[in-house]
Amino acid sequence: MNISASITPINSPTPQSVPMILDSLPEPVVEGQGCPRRARLQIDLILLAIEALELGGSEAILAFAEELDLKGIVKNRVNLWRMRSTNPMRRAHIRRPLSIMEAKALVVIGCYIARRLTVVIRQLLAIHQQMVEKQLPLEQNLRLSNYLERFRSHFKSRMNSRRSGVLALNSDEKLDELAISLLEQLLFCTGTAGMQRFWISLFDGEVE
Repeated sequence: MNISASITPINSPTPQSVPMILDSLPEPVVEGQGCPRRARLQIDLILLAIEALELGGSEAILAFAEELDLKGIVKNRVNLWRMRSTNPMRRAHIRRPLSIMEAKALVVIGCYIARRLTVVIRQLLAIHQQMVEKQLPLEQNLRLSNYLERFRSHFKSRMNSRRSGVLALNSDEKLDELAISLLEQLLFCTGTAGMQRFWISLFDGEVE
């Protein structure tokens, strides 16, 4: 019997090892094993903005999970829904923790999709700035209006109107402001070290 062959090296990878791509995000200093409320909320809203940017956004999230070798974490549509339902503002809020690994996977996927949509995001933000400077109604631009309308529709259909955070967004104008701020955050994610900086911001103050 070859004794050396039967000894497993201490540092050998296991089938449950963390996908390498997640190592690019630092471990946050948080109590317990789950993400704080603010991180769960912000991650879900970022993904909501992605879904408003392009039709089939949820399918894109699952497709990128497979492409980035994160299928072991984001397994399927139901699994994705359960993760996102940890957002306390959701109608179907699930009282389960969102693990740090799950949160990392969602952030990585969201940032990779944002990179693919960089041109679209920049164009929409430029249009918004022009409309504001000219004091024109945002609905006069079809592309921007379509994004804002889809975001409002997604938000109203999925969030619990009785939650205090949702009550504070009780007008189309306020939802439009949120939709634009999320576009700015998505653009932030596409910058140099944007993914890492966005991740850290979820646990250490707002994105600047």
